[in-house]
Amino acid sequence: MPGRHFLHVPGPTNVPDRILNAMHRPMEDHRSPVFPQLVLPLFDGLKKLFKTTTGQAFIFPATGTGSWEAVLTNTLSLGDTVLASRYGQFSHLWIDLATRHGLNVVVQEEPWGTGASPEHIHAALEADRDHTIRAVMVVQNETATGVTSDVAAVRRAIDAAKHPALLFVDGVSSIGSIDFRMDEWGVDGAITGSQKALMLPAGLGISCFSQKALDAGHGARRNNPLRRVFFDIDDMQKANKDGYFPYTPSLPLLYGLRESLAMLEEEGLENVFARHRFLASGVRAAVLEGWALKLCPQEPKWYSDTVSAVMVPEGFNGADVISRAFKRYNLALGAGLSQMAGKLFRIGHLGDLNELMCLAAITGSEMAMRDVGIKVEPGSGAAAAEEVYRNAEAAATQKAA
Repeated sequence: MPGRHFLHVPGPTNVPDRILNAMHRPMEDHRSPVFPQLVLPLFDGLKKLFKTTTGQAFIFPATGTGSWEAVLTNTLSLGDTVLASRYGQFSHLWIDLATRHGLNVVVQEEPWGTGASPEHIHAALEADRDHTIRAVMVVQNETATGVTSDVAAVRRAIDAAKHPALLFVDGVSSIGSIDFRMDEWGVDGAITGSQKALMLPAGLGISCFSQKALDAGHGARRNNPLRRVFFDIDDMQKANKDGYFPYTPSLPLLYGLRESLAMLEEEGLENVFARHRFLASGVRAAVLEGWALKLCPQEPKWYSDTVSAVMVPEGFNGADVISRAFKRYNLALGAGLSQMAGKLFRIGHLGDLNELMCLAAITGSEMAMRDVGIKVEPGSGAAAAEEVYRNAEAAATQKAA
């Protein structure tokens, strides 16, 4: 049927026309004398995004997976021990990557539907009296389950144990949409990608290193280093300081990143976070109050503001809902992954979107569920979300008056 496609997976997200227009440029010489005028301000903009004054950002022509690799291989040595919580598909994949690089990963298994446990992390670090654990790995927003972990609480747990471990955080589906404070929370390696809150196509793996991580990396790279070439930040630092890259960058994506950072700054990061929280509250109302279904997170404290993982009733397959939504209503929803395969479908609500876009995703999901036999009241999801969205506007109007 004619009309637009509705993209509501938790990444890639919609690319605004303003960013598409910014990327629509002829190719140019990435070693020209004027190229640094594009590149150098990007690093300043990324520091604002990560909320750091002392960290150093790096832009790789890659994805978040590449940034995972960059953070680990530039700060740790072969055989080092790291502590990682596993509570979803993406924390699992990061652990797998670390293991394949030759790191000794101590895995803390947490129930899927929960997040990183500061208490368990504290206990493990307190027991590590010889300080063999070099880093703690946490996924801030686990999109497979719609769970957001408390990074600040993890930092407090590390500090309470008086442990020198580095703190590495995957913020691929959170940075730029959920509050993240690199300096305040003592994050040493932060990771994101272009295709989520930055509203770009996939293709940029962005990481930010604290000075502590950079210092640790100097020692690690001299002592039994993890192998790397493409992701070597020594090469990056030498070229980046003058506004260049050690190899050919993605020119359109750099122009798109400049526009994306400008858009986020114009809206204001705190307003961006509030918008995502507001839109997510409407989606959650649709699921819990309208459809009377459950979300994957086991408690409200775990709820994500960028993706809602909707549990389907016993006897139904979430994949059927996803297939019906796509084929009949031109709506793309996220699938259940690994342990959650078939048990849920995911509604992504991050990036460039507003209330009506969320309502379209809710209505399309509702029709698809009814088509496959899931009994939900017609119009109930949209009605519940509308009340959230309309009442917020009314409350704002009253307050202004």
